[in-house]
Amino acid sequence: MRIINKYIKQKTVLKLQNNMRKPLLMAATLLISAVAFGQKKELKEIEKQIRKGDLTSAQSGLNAIKGSVEGTEFAPQFYFLEAQANIELTKKNKSLASLQNATAAFAKVKQLEGGKGKYTNQLQSLADEAINFAVGQAQEKYKAKDYKNASVAFEQVYRLSARDTVFLYNAAVVAVEGKDYDKAVKLYSELKDLGYDGAETLYIATNKQTKQDETFSDKNQAELMVKAGTHEKARVEKTPSKRADIIKNIAFIYVEQKKVDEAIKAFEDAKKAYPKDANIILAEANVYLQLDNKEKFKQLMQEAAQLDPNNADLHYNIGVINMQQGNNIEARKAFEQALKIKPKYADATLNLSTTYINEGNALVEQMNSLGNSAADTKKFNELRDQKEALFKKAAEVLESYVKANGNDKNILEQLKSIYGALSDSANFQRVKKLLGE
Repeated sequence: MRIINKYIKQKTVLKLQNNMRKPLLMAATLLISAVAFGQKKELKEIEKQIRKGDLTSAQSGLNAIKGSVEGTEFAPQFYFLEAQANIELTKKNKSLASLQNATAAFAKVKQLEGGKGKYTNQLQSLADEAINFAVGQAQEKYKAKDYKNASVAFEQVYRLSARDTVFLYNAAVVAVEGKDYDKAVKLYSELKDLGYDGAETLYIATNKQTKQDETFSDKNQAELMVKAGTHEKARVEKTPSKRADIIKNIAFIYVEQKKVDEAIKAFEDAKKAYPKDANIILAEANVYLQLDNKEKFKQLMQEAAQLDPNNADLHYNIGVINMQQGNNIEARKAFEQALKIKPKYADATLNLSTTYINEGNALVEQMNSLGNSAADTKKFNELRDQKEALFKKAAEVLESYVKANGNDKNILEQLKSIYGALSDSANFQRVKKLLGE
C-alpha cells in the first residue's frame, strides 16, 4: 500500500503541474489578441493621418510600429501605407528619396502577397501617380545634366512598372554619363539577365511641309495621316537590338575602371552568346587598341571584316592601324576596299592618298643621307623621281574623288599641300581658288 500511495501522490503532482499551464496559455492568447488589436488600431490611425495630409505624424507612426508588424498578418497593410505616405511626400517635396522608399514598399507588398492580394491590387493607382512623377523628374534632371538623379528616376519607373524595361536601360545609359560605373554595370547586368532586346517597331511618315520624319503610335495612324494629305511615305522600321550593346557597354565600363581582365571576360561571354556579331568583335578590338595592343586589334578587325565584309568602317579601321604601323601596302588595300563599298568615303580617300605620301616621305630621308659622289647623285635623282611619282599618285587619288563627288575642303587642303611639295604652281593656284583663297 505504501507503493501505491507514492504512485498516486506523483500522479497528483503531475496533474497539478499540467493544470497550472492552462492559465498561462490563456494569458498568452489574450496578450496576442491585445497586440493585434493595437496594431490594427494604429494602422487605422496612420491611414487617417495620410488622408488628412498629416504626413509627419503618419511617418512617425509607421516608424514606431514597424518592428512589431513584421511577420504578422498586418504587414501587407503596413507596407501599403508606407508606400502611400512616401508617394504623398514625393508629390509634396519632389523628393527622389521618398520615391525610392515608396518603390521599396511597393516591392514588399507584392512579395508578401505573392503578387496578388488586397493591397497589391490597390497599388496600381498609386503606381500611376509615382510613375508620372518619376518620368517628369527623369526628363528634368537629364536636361539639367544631373545624371545621377536622372538615373535614379529612370530606374524607379521600371521598379514601379516592370513592363517598362526601356526605363531600366535608360537608367544604365545615364549612369554611364554620370560616371557612376558601378551602378551602370549593375543595371546592365540586370538587363542582360532579363534578356532585354530593346528592338522597337517604329511607324513613320514624312511631314510634307517640314520634310521631317514623324513617328506615330501605330501603323494605322501613320497611314491615316498620309490619306489626310499632310504626310507621305508611311513605313514601318525596326530599330536594331540592344543586346550586343549592353554586353559591350559592360566591357567598356570595365576598361574605364582599369579592370582589364573583367573586360576581356565580358567580351568572351558576349562572343559565345553572339558569335556572328561583328560589332562585338569590333568593340573588343577597340579595347585592345586602348591597351596599345595593336597586333591583337588588327587580328580582331580582320575577324570582324570576315563576318561583315560589306562594312566600310571595318576596312577603314584596318587601314588606319596598318598605316600607323608603317604597313602602307596593307593599309592601301584596306582603304581601297572601304572605297569600293562606300565610294564617297572622304576619310578613306584622304588616308589612301596619305599612304603614298608616307612612302614618298620615307624616300626623302634616304635622299638626305646621300653624299655628293656621282653614284650618290645618281641615286638621289632616282629616289627623287620615285618620290614625285608617289606624290603624283597621291594627288590622282584626291583628284578622282573631287571629280566624282565634288569639292571637299579636307580633300582640297591635302591636294594643295601635295602640289606645293611638287612645286606644281599651276595646280597649286587652281586648288587655292577652289578653296576660295
